[in-house]
Amino acid sequence: MAVARFHLISSLSPSEALAVLTDFGPARARNWPTIEHLEVHAIGDNWAEVTEGTASAWERARYEWDAAQGRVTITTHESKVFGPGGGWIFQLTPEGDGTRIDIELTRTPRTLKGKMIAALLPVIATSLRKSYREPLKAR
Repeated sequence: MAVARFHLISSLSPSEALAVLTDFGPARARNWPTIEHLEVHAIGDNWAEVTEGTASAWERARYEWDAAQGRVTITTHESKVFGPGGGWIFQLTPEGDGTRIDIELTRTPRTLKGKMIAALLPVIATSLRKSYREPLKAR
């Protein structure tokens, strides 16, 4: 298993950041331009089952969130590159007028390509961090 951790400081409040992370409507494509495909399989008050990503890197995952704890957990069920069981954790903590967002990415490689990408995860984390800046209004 490969793990990468990083954080952002956002000008959004924790509830606003949570809303951006868990909006599966038409705004998702505007907020996350790297998501070329989105299919919402089911959605509840604090969870969603979705397939999203690109033709070369998609995953089906379960999102679960808890506004009181300021936490979003995304568990990978199926992926083009990685095996099930990995995912993302977003911890939202008030900081000043905004939010500190601690992000943990865990990947379970199942293919040679996945193993190679997983080995590069610490380097890839830098570009992932940059991809979150605009949607989460972070510096």
